[in-house]
Amino acid sequence: MIKNEKTIMIHRPIEEVFAFVGALQNGPRWQPGLLEVRRTTEGPLGIGTQFTSVRKFLGQKMEAGVELTAYEPSRKVAFRSIAGSMPLEGSYLFEATAEGTRLTAVIAMQPGGFMGLAAPLMAASLRREMDTNFSDLKLLLENRAAAASS
Repeated sequence: MIKNEKTIMIHRPIEEVFAFVGALQNGPRWQPGLLEVRRTTEGPLGIGTQFTSVRKFLGQKMEAGVELTAYEPSRKVAFRSIAGSMPLEGSYLFEATAEGTRLTAVIAMQPGGFMGLAAPLMAASLRREMDTNFSDLKLLLENRAAAASS
């Protein structure tokens, strides 16, 4: 199993950070490897809502179906794969602080077959990708707020 955890501080209110990150369709705006996210179910956003995502990882285009397994406004969003080439689980945990929002992300993947042989390479790539993605997210949200106030 490949598992990575990343925590960042975003100097923005928790409601704003949750609204942006919790809308999974915003993912391509701060995750360059995430090419597209489409919601595939109707109704209010919550547990059971499904999405299809298209991602480029290690040079390969991968499509996956994901389903929300937890959805607690301004607290937590969790998801798992329901279709695709690799079992995946992830979560975003939001915590209000005096400085803004502490965001912790956990991603766990279970590569099998040929992909299992590349697990160490995949783990290193996931770490680098998460570092870049969350730096981009922090800049995007903090700069968007700065632009709005000027």
